[in-house]
Amino acid sequence: MAATGRASEQDDAQLTAGYAAYQRGEVGAALAIFEQAAEGAAPRLRCAALINAASMADELGDHRRAVALFRTALAVLPEDAAHQRPAALVNLSQALQHLGELDAAQEVLEEARALLADDPDQGFLRVACLLSLTAVALHRQQWAQAADLAHESLGVTERFAPELVGHPLMNLAAGTFETGRRELAIDFARQGVAAFEAAGATDSVAESQQNLAIMLARMGRFDEAEEPLRASRRAFEAAGLGHWSGIGAKTRGFVAEGRGDIDAARTHYEQALARFDATGAVLDAADVRLRLATITCAEGDLPRGEELLAEAFAVYSAHGLGMHCAQLDYWHAELLSDVNDLAAQPDPQSLARAVNLAVPAALAIDAVRHTLPNGNQREHWHREIAEPAMRLAFHCAARTGDAQLVSDLIDSQCAGTALDPIAFSEPVTPRLGFDLLDAPTEPSTATLQLGSALADVASAAGIPVAPPPLLADNGRILLADFITYAEHRYGRPVRDKRVITL
Repeated sequence: MAATGRASEQDDAQLTAGYAAYQRGEVGAALAIFEQAAEGAAPRLRCAALINAASMADELGDHRRAVALFRTALAVLPEDAAHQRPAALVNLSQALQHLGELDAAQEVLEEARALLADDPDQGFLRVACLLSLTAVALHRQQWAQAADLAHESLGVTERFAPELVGHPLMNLAAGTFETGRRELAIDFARQGVAAFEAAGATDSVAESQQNLAIMLARMGRFDEAEEPLRASRRAFEAAGLGHWSGIGAKTRGFVAEGRGDIDAARTHYEQALARFDATGAVLDAADVRLRLATITCAEGDLPRGEELLAEAFAVYSAHGLGMHCAQLDYWHAELLSDVNDLAAQPDPQSLARAVNLAVPAALAIDAVRHTLPNGNQREHWHREIAEPAMRLAFHCAARTGDAQLVSDLIDSQCAGTALDPIAFSEPVTPRLGFDLLDAPTEPSTATLQLGSALADVASAAGIPVAPPPLLADNGRILLADFITYAEHRYGRPVRDKRVITL
């Protein structure tokens, strides 16, 4: 989605040359040309060259350089080039996302969205802005918001830039996958790949193939993941796109790990980590440290594994990613539990640490389902994501012999789900969630129509529910210490303020 500029008769010859180099796939050469064009140029031309140079730097993985170039361009943007500001803001947000600066990315995107709201001639940029806002919501695991934005962006894309419909489809794939609806996610992802192929968007085909491969690998379907992973690797390495090559290396490591080839997994993970550290992609680097911790613990080096987990946790926490922190704690507790399950004599101190990680993490992960917009999504989240975390919390509590904790966990799971009374303060008119479609006649049209229909079904409104209440037994709030700890550690509520007495 880089705004690389459009060649026209009025363009400076160097800008035209840079754009031509980019179209040939020579991103490094384009960067050099744009930076040279910015030197000593008139204000308007200088800003255009800086924005293009920043986009090239970001695509090459030099995200910090990209941010500096974007901010320089925005600082010197003349009044007669104000129309360039929304594009620069949208592209700046993408560089900030790569650096994990999600608050800053959100801020510039909201500014861009406001600037574009009353401009019907900037439909393409509205698409880019909505897609980036969806990406930020996905990073933060704000699933309901991500679904709304993905659905909105699909409609806007169909209207203004149908050749880009693969992007909202891939965002829908990501959201549905992470909320447990994995077969639907694979459908969305395959549609996204097909849409990009139909549009002839080579780089986007490779990116979507890699994302499809990641999903398949996470489902344990390693053989199916191999082909899209190989295809995307060829494309990224040929283009010299280090960041995406790093993601491919991480995925190959995960496939190797899933097949039990620990040596190959470590090699791929370390290759990915080196690329992410070099480009400042701190969130991706944290993800790789989590995987390295897993294989390090499997090799018997628990202290080093926990060091890697602590490094990853610090990054997630510093960037406000509370749900990432909860999921990491769940995985950390799983590793500690496995070590004790295999030991001839369990370590009481280690088991206590597992409890103190597993229970708050399970409470936070379980609370997410109450933020999802319909019962189908909540059921998938519970079955695929929350239930394994809660099962681990029960297991760890039982291993320590803490009968009161086990009882409290049982009561918390048996309390049921309450409707959200605020959601019913105004009447809602029922409506059909999707349009009936005629049989498509062209493959590209089929992809677009099917994607639209499935998106409407997947994001159809359901019955809102309230967050889980606090439970009291003879004046004692069940799990009170764990709830307080979880809300402080993850920076998000896990219980409502209502109290129900058992």
